[in-house]
Amino acid sequence: MGSHRQGTTGMAEENTENGKVLENGKTPKPKVACALTGKEFSRGNVVNLGTVMTSLVDRIRKDYPDLKDDAFVSRKELDRYRTLYVTELLREESGDVSEIERQVAESLATHETLAENVEEEFTSHRSLGEILSDGLAHFGGSWTFLIVFAAFLAVWMLFNSYRAEAAFDPYPYILLNLILSTIAAVQAPIIMMSQRRQEEKDRMRSLNDYRVNLKAELEIRHLHEKMDHLINKQWQRLAEIQSLQLDKMAERRK
Repeated sequence: MGSHRQGTTGMAEENTENGKVLENGKTPKPKVACALTGKEFSRGNVVNLGTVMTSLVDRIRKDYPDLKDDAFVSRKELDRYRTLYVTELLREESGDVSEIERQVAESLATHETLAENVEEEFTSHRSLGEILSDGLAHFGGSWTFLIVFAAFLAVWMLFNSYRAEAAFDPYPYILLNLILSTIAAVQAPIIMMSQRRQEEKDRMRSLNDYRVNLKAELEIRHLHEKMDHLINKQWQRLAEIQSLQLDKMAERRK
């Protein structure tokens, strides 16, 4: 009995070493070698060059001219060459690649989302002074401020006009003019600080829109190229099938 178990265990180990059957009785998944690196990957981590757009295949063949049409390339290497292809494409069109365009090229390879909530990111990093300046600028440009300030001026002038000689600020209201000048001198830089922050926010929003639009344009271009490539492949296969059918029909007529 013991010898039988040992023999069964030995057969299982031998089959596992030969790569035919695992201990659970299932056959192992075959590995496919990457034509660029020579490393082996599972079937889901490699891509056949026949399904890749022609322009990207041409870029890979610049470094590997002997690459076959039916070769397999790992997804990691394919993403790396996709980044190189997009970077070179942007350099040919604009003459230089900026930091933003480099980020877009990398996001195409890593499938990373570029859209950001600029408003939330901008407001979450405000200091106390920036919060106060934004609040004062918002209040100073509202109808509430105009109505309250107009009522304050009317009460001030009516009170001092009614008191006549006993008024603390008689006509021409020199103290009121001093207060108004002080408010204007303080309010102006506060509004300028808020406007500067708004300009910075608009700049961040425009940069984010540029990144998203550039990535969308490149994705659409790649999609068109891939669709054209797949259509051409399909037409070639249909032409081959039609040619085989015609040959069979000719043989039957004979």
